[in-house]
Amino acid sequence: MKRFFAWLFPHPLLTLILAIVWILLQNKFSAGMFVFGVILGVVIPRATAAFWPERPAGFKLSKMIPYALMVIWDIMVANVQVAWIVLTVPNSKLKPAWIIIPLELRQPEAITLLAGTITLTPGTVSADLSESGHYLLVHVLHTDDPDAERDGIKSRYEARLKEIFV
Repeated sequence: MKRFFAWLFPHPLLTLILAIVWILLQNKFSAGMFVFGVILGVVIPRATAAFWPERPAGFKLSKMIPYALMVIWDIMVANVQVAWIVLTVPNSKLKPAWIIIPLELRQPEAITLLAGTITLTPGTVSADLSESGHYLLVHVLHTDDPDAERDGIKSRYEARLKEIFV
């Protein structure tokens, strides 16, 4: 029974998220839309299971929720900061920088989440990952201290992701 459940729901969290997103996209709750959302939530992960050879082991959802809230807050703050930079700093005074971030993360899911977090935060963009997967290249719109930006990304995001993906 346990093996059948694992086969039917290869990614239970994805199943739940897909079902909830489908229901929210409908703008109107009905039993039919709920059932169809659950069907989509089961079929899509099952159909794409071959492309997900390994699930991350040791994922801590209890630490992911505060991380997500922190990222949402950082996105809001960065939006205001970037707007301020765009409105007040002349282009000739901008100090963009390319930063190489050495990664301690090794799980592809964790690295992808870090790169996505950096890109979602206005003013920074993840541009490349080294072939070895040990370095991430990030572009920063405006900074006086690239080393402080690198250290901030490592301490604020990477350290927390190391706790989430054990």
